[in-house]
Amino acid sequence: MMDFEIRPLTPELKEDYLSFFDSIKFEEHPHWADCYCYSFHFTGKSEEWLRERNRSCVSAKIDEGSMKGYLAYSGDKPVAWCNVNMRQNYHLLTNTYELVDPDHDKICSIVCFLVHQDYRRRGILQVLLDRIIEDYSALDCAFIEAYPRSGDLSEEKLYRGPLDLLIRNGFERVKDFEEYILVRKRL
Repeated sequence: MMDFEIRPLTPELKEDYLSFFDSIKFEEHPHWADCYCYSFHFTGKSEEWLRERNRSCVSAKIDEGSMKGYLAYSGDKPVAWCNVNMRQNYHLLTNTYELVDPDHDKICSIVCFLVHQDYRRRGILQVLLDRIIEDYSALDCAFIEAYPRSGDLSEEKLYRGPLDLLIRNGFERVKDFEEYILVRKRL
């Protein structure tokens, strides 16, 4: 396993974040390049879903400190990202997902893992997950949730995290849905 440095996203790391997303190649789903990990925050209409607009909105969220997550670095290069925040901060989750305990305000949600294609299968997700569990345990959170997709998935479609990784790290299946599985870890 390689050594990776995990850093929480701050306004000082905004350019690293944006350059990381600018450099990712989405071979299976080229339209995902428009996201910049903004989809779980997006509240607009489909015609407003544009790459430059999303990039600008994420940039503003980073500046104001409401975009949360972790960048993983190999040396001085960002090579992976995990979008994690308190569940109530994700509009897509609170508006369209079937949530357990919908009014619970001490639940953190992991909504996206993204690893640069040259750094996959090197243990980086485990390093990110270890840091998330450590940090959110110290924040008086009751649970960490994740929403891995179900079915036989390619590496690119595992962006919500591999179910087996989450289960190995103490997450339990709470409910199976048609397109995803709700898993939760008590902190």
